[in-house]
Amino acid sequence: MTAALTLEGVSKRYGDFQAVRDLSFHVGKGTICGFLGPNGAGKTSTIRMILGLQSSSAGRIEILGADDGRKVRDRIGFLPEERGLYKKMTPIDAIAFFGSLKGVPLAEGRKRAKTMLEAQGLGASSRKKMKELSKGMAQKVQLIASVVHRPEFVILDEPFSGLDPVNQQGLEQVIRGLAEDGATVLFSTHVMQHAERLCDKVVLLARGQKAFEGTVAEARATSPRFLELEGAIEAAQAATLPGVSGVEVVSEADGVRVLKASLGSNAQGQEALKAAFLGGLDVRRFELKEPSLHDAFIGLTGDHPDQDQSVKVAGVEAAR
Repeated sequence: MTAALTLEGVSKRYGDFQAVRDLSFHVGKGTICGFLGPNGAGKTSTIRMILGLQSSSAGRIEILGADDGRKVRDRIGFLPEERGLYKKMTPIDAIAFFGSLKGVPLAEGRKRAKTMLEAQGLGASSRKKMKELSKGMAQKVQLIASVVHRPEFVILDEPFSGLDPVNQQGLEQVIRGLAEDGATVLFSTHVMQHAERLCDKVVLLARGQKAFEGTVAEARATSPRFLELEGAIEAAQAATLPGVSGVEVVSEADGVRVLKASLGSNAQGQEALKAAFLGGLDVRRFELKEPSLHDAFIGLTGDHPDQDQSVKVAGVEAAR
């Protein structure tokens, strides 16, 4: 598959702080790639380098055949994490304006804006002021503004941040639609569920370094299956069951605990269940589960996905 984006040995320093270290990965044309990691992992710094908004300290970046994102900026759509639209403009005018910055004539931009707003259920709000829209509606408008010029490559930085579940679902549909229309999509997030549902490929980043690159299925395969046990059972008791390890208490209320235990690759859950009942343990629920992308992330990086690791250097959140 031809690569739309390639990074080779890319690093970024802010003074004495190393925000990104020796990062290499590629994104194939027409695919959806999740760029994942906790807050402060280096995702936004990397995106800024891809776009040519800041230079790398070392390494090579190629996007759409160019060695600098600024050379192909009219072929790229970008939704920044820091949202910003003119509050007194209408959605149609705002979208047309941003389209004009990428070479779309204003009249054509307004025509496209009308069609795209109606497709997102915002037709009735197209002539309202931006300040009158809800946060979810405004975010949809900004997303439309970032793709109204029909870019080949779309970069979305934390696009789901602050949205309610309904609007998150709508945004997922928009991202799928972009890929179906032939665009390549790279989106950063620290919410694993979105990537799990959307991505052809994921790149996991932790502390500025790549922890994993591959499909969601391949990422899940790095983490073991696990058991969930519920009942009046101690963690120490569960740890004696055959094939289990790393027992942890997930929750506890009125003496009833939910325990999570890793299951070895050759272990059979039935053996652990049989041993639990033979041992007289009070097991009320016993469930064998496959690892999620969230589980894989923790296993690969040792971090919780939404852990905040940002470090401010000279007023800049350098690790982002």
